[in-house]
Amino acid sequence: MAYPDFNPLRNRLNMLAEYAYLQQEYGCSDKKIESICQKLKETLEKAETEIRALAPDAALAEKEPNGYDAIHALCDGGNPTANIDDLENKMAGAVFGRFAGCTLGVPVEQWDVPSMKNQALYCGMDFPPKEYWRYVDHPWILQYQVDARTKYSRDGIDGVPVDDDVTYTILGLLIVEKYGFDFITEDVGEFWKEYLPYACTAEMVALDNLRNGIDANYAAELNNPYCQWIGADIRADGFAFAAAGNPHLAARLGYYDAYLSHRRNGIYGEMFFAAAEAAAFMVTDPLDAVLMALREIPRECTLHKDIEWALKIGPTLADYEAAREAVNRRFAGMSAVHTNNNACLVVFALILGRGDFSESISQVVAMGLDNDCTGATTGSIMGAIV
Repeated sequence: MAYPDFNPLRNRLNMLAEYAYLQQEYGCSDKKIESICQKLKETLEKAETEIRALAPDAALAEKEPNGYDAIHALCDGGNPTANIDDLENKMAGAVFGRFAGCTLGVPVEQWDVPSMKNQALYCGMDFPPKEYWRYVDHPWILQYQVDARTKYSRDGIDGVPVDDDVTYTILGLLIVEKYGFDFITEDVGEFWKEYLPYACTAEMVALDNLRNGIDANYAAELNNPYCQWIGADIRADGFAFAAAGNPHLAARLGYYDAYLSHRRNGIYGEMFFAAAEAAAFMVTDPLDAVLMALREIPRECTLHKDIEWALKIGPTLADYEAAREAVNRRFAGMSAVHTNNNACLVVFALILGRGDFSESISQVVAMGLDNDCTGATTGSIMGAIV
């Protein structure tokens, strides 16, 4: 799949804006500039309308349904359940693992690999990082309007600093605490309106739609080009922890949460990682958890095929750089915060980590893309296992 290259168009729009400002400075008529810009606006709106009206591929849509029963009918299923010995210790591992992976990733979230290497050099650290970052950029800027970024540094940490990858874990647990295992998407929507002040991308779209009176079952469908991005799969953990040892239940809980803001592979991402993390309490090899999780998403969906690809080539990869290059080739043009490319990086980290918790989160953060999210998810899986 080749994405259209919008960079030339973005560059041309930026150049147009600068020329408009220049002509304004030269004393050209405001009305003439506004008239030209209005024509451009109308042209862009027409193009957007036409793109949004395009019919999706019908054959692929059949393989990627949005309804729970239709999804379940296309899954292999058959995962076992288990009562978990030493549950409290494993739960502590999963929770602290998420916190650790997230905190390691936040200072370099979405940085490219050369920039992370330079930051490690500046900090006098190994790379991939073997410790929390000694220094962070913009140390006094508030992350999510709460914690100064210095709190994500090795010497600045005095607890678990704020991040959406932590917020949604707590939110998910509170949803289960209030509604039990039979909650539905409408319950999630009501909870969000009461407790979630703001969000990003697909979640912010859904939250705005809810506040504007859109039914929770349709909140993901209005003005939401982000519906296959990573936002749902980072919300999986609370449901996985509540359903530890029961991957199918975890995937079902993840579905009703994801449906509020996502569609198709965005939904499957949360189902997949909820199942993988719930399975991690049952296994000693993280790839066994991955294989169990694959049984909880449609066998012919794009995410399933991408994970199968990652499992196939993962053992041939030497390190984080080879992993990132492989993802760059397969997903060229895909958003850095998409579900599918980041999910493959998690699989690669589980392979390259060879059962070592610290090595696993170190490798996945070094791969980049949405690496506070992938660090947190990798940390949950490995934390439950070790």
